[in-house]
Amino acid sequence: MNTLRSLRPIASRFSKQSTLPAITRSFSASPAKSYEFIETAEPRPGVGQITLNRPKALNALSTPLITELNQALAAYDAAPEIRAIVLTGSQKAFAAGADIKEMAPLTFSKAYTTSFIESWSAFTTSVKKPIIAAVSGHALGGGCELALMCDILYCTENANFGQPEIKLGTIPGAGGSQRLTRAIGKSRAMELILTGKNFSGKEAVEWGVAARAFGSWEELIEGSLKTAEAIAAHSKVAVMAAKEVVNKSQDLPLRDGVEYERRVFHSLFGSEDQKIGMKAFAEKKKAEWTDK
Repeated sequence: MNTLRSLRPIASRFSKQSTLPAITRSFSASPAKSYEFIETAEPRPGVGQITLNRPKALNALSTPLITELNQALAAYDAAPEIRAIVLTGSQKAFAAGADIKEMAPLTFSKAYTTSFIESWSAFTTSVKKPIIAAVSGHALGGGCELALMCDILYCTENANFGQPEIKLGTIPGAGGSQRLTRAIGKSRAMELILTGKNFSGKEAVEWGVAARAFGSWEELIEGSLKTAEAIAAHSKVAVMAAKEVVNKSQDLPLRDGVEYERRVFHSLFGSEDQKIGMKAFAEKKKAEWTDK
């Protein structure tokens, strides 16, 4: 994980695109890896952070960037010391959309035979650890879709969300029509997608797109890291199971979902952490998780 990059002076980072406000140390001993379009850091115990880093393009999403993002997410998912992940961009833009220069020359046959942008949502099924999106500034098109793919979405009150693909003669292609509709309902999603109208971070919370909105960039980052650190303090086994059953609720009818949840609940009685957690609660002690 890009530990060496995480230790670069804060002033240098702000001069590029106002990335994280207060990362001064790394808690991971993982080998450093160099990325071109993202930066990684481990700002809190158990927390991995990925920052989109194409400042001149307002973090526009491209295939090379998504490839690096998937690599970093897979590495954090495999790292035993990382238990929760924060995904963010800059104060000005989480991701202002997909890279139009990459998409414009595509033909149907090229897009179809190469499964263009299929890899963008690969992590939604492959990464088992919780991912928190910390959105400031623009999250448009693919940027909005990327934020919606994450498990928890935090944003600033003036964040700028939208699916403006209709203005380019196309439609959302990375799940925007599906995830946005599930979050806010058919009528409102239809209005946004058919008009290309944007909506604010404040509206995102009111409509159920985001869990929380913060008044400033600094508060957003601090709140995201605080939540990630709180998640990281729990049993990894239980956290992964909780993420699994909540995600399953999006795929199954209620009756089947409740049954699925109950089966996973039953399975946790075979874990050491369930015994540790309940014993610690009864004895009014802090649980010391084994992640087994």
